[in-house]
Amino acid sequence: MHRIDGLIDIFLQPGEFFVADAEYQMRTMLGSCVSITLWHPCARVGAMSHFLLPTRGVPDNRDGLDARYGDEAMELMVAELKQLGIAAGQCQGKVFGGGNMFPDHLSAGGLNVGQRNGEAALELLNRHGVPILSESLFGMGHRQIIFDVRNGDVWCHQVALNNAGDEHEGDLL
Repeated sequence: MHRIDGLIDIFLQPGEFFVADAEYQMRTMLGSCVSITLWHPCARVGAMSHFLLPTRGVPDNRDGLDARYGDEAMELMVAELKQLGIAAGQCQGKVFGGGNMFPDHLSAGGLNVGQRNGEAALELLNRHGVPILSESLFGMGHRQIIFDVRNGDVWCHQVALNNAGDEHEGDLL
């Protein structure tokens, strides 16, 4: 944790989430993982996840929710926002990631993990009544994400996998 432009900068590792006020910005790097951002414009409070898989699937013996899984990361963010008096449906949602990091290796079902993650994130937002303002999902390569909680802006920089040097400029979403 350090300061950038007066903001406390938080870097999310895979399987982490964070809820913060306007003193923070959050960032992460995504491949097939997905990040959901939630932002409440009046309270200027935001939440961000970095999940690896849509759901845990087979229950294990661990207690509690695990932010490595999209459905559980969403529940964790919603619970923390609720403690602050904010309902998920009052937030604006944005979704990023789900890149195909191994285009030559599709699962037996034909969908790669990134696509499953992205589709799960969209469904989670819809299930919680969160309007989706923007998304940058799928494609090939990884993304760098920076979420400024002061104003709800999210910068997304996607870098393609091919050797041709295809690189997308950072987009404000």
